[in-house]
Amino acid sequence: MAKNTAKPSILVAFGQLVREQRKTKGYSQEAFADICEIDRSYMGGVERGERNLALLNIERIVAALELKPSDFFKDLDACWAKQDSATGSDEQ
Repeated sequence: MAKNTAKPSILVAFGQLVREQRKTKGYSQEAFADICEIDRSYMGGVERGERNLALLNIERIVAALELKPSDFFKDLDACWAKQDSATGSDEQ
């Protein structure tokens, strides 16, 4: 039986948004991971859409970006919609 290796679009969109917001703030991935108290290699997996995060890690990331969760998730919704329209997926 073949294993589905496609990354869920919500994880990819989350990672893209984290990367965009991190770069906007001027953080390197390593410095940002330190601020979030998350391992740098784990943060790399987050940004590549390879990690399904716990709510506490999401909160750490959003707080480090100095955003309200509602603002972050509003941006995530737009990023996710753009991701799905580009791939033709309908996961939402």
